[in-house]
Amino acid sequence: MTVLSELPQPLQQAVAETRQRVSDLHAELPRNELVVWTAGNVSERVPTHDGGPELFVIKPSGVSYDELSADVMVVCTLDGQKIDDGTAENLQPSSDTAAHAYVYRHMPEVGGVVHTHSTYATAWAARAEPIPCVLTMMADEFGGDIPVGPFALIGDDSIGRGIVETLRSSRSKAVLMDRHGPFTIGKDARAAVKAAVLCEEVARTVHFARAYGEPERIPQAQIDSLYERYQNVYGQKGTS
Repeated sequence: MTVLSELPQPLQQAVAETRQRVSDLHAELPRNELVVWTAGNVSERVPTHDGGPELFVIKPSGVSYDELSADVMVVCTLDGQKIDDGTAENLQPSSDTAAHAYVYRHMPEVGGVVHTHSTYATAWAARAEPIPCVLTMMADEFGGDIPVGPFALIGDDSIGRGIVETLRSSRSKAVLMDRHGPFTIGKDARAAVKAAVLCEEVARTVHFARAYGEPERIPQAQIDSLYERYQNVYGQKGTS
């Protein structure tokens, strides 16, 4: 088993910094009303260092958000196995760890993954219905519709396979897993959390818009233009 205290010092430092970021970002989920009780999770890939294993940090399973801190964040290899990371032996990683690990193994550009059961996005998932791109915010952040991934059960990497299969053919940073809920990805955990917040916001807005009629999808050429501007021109350099 990989032992954290035996890894090169730069990698140990990278793990410590990642644990702190992941712990801090978990506070954004209840703050933005994306989770209830202990549901939901954030993970982030640990920056690689020569000679060290590839690792990621994720929330422990079933622990209250009020009790989360950097020192209880669980460290796993990319096959989803917890390493000897200094946490209690009975502190197990999230039940969604296999899905996160599969994404990291098969999408090397992804540095962060988030899963929530946010109400409106999950309502779309319950209907297995994509969220149509009828808002400029959607075009900006997701580059089009938010797609639906296949139905899969927790317990192995089936959910991860569905996420990868769906998002590889989409510019979206979010996928609504059929009758489960949203998963989001990003270049790091902060970007994935942002995508989760915006996914719920557009899911709610489009839901209300449809109460008054069927909103019109933005033409694809305009979606492409909005996405290009937001991703490459909007904001300050080095921010997301």
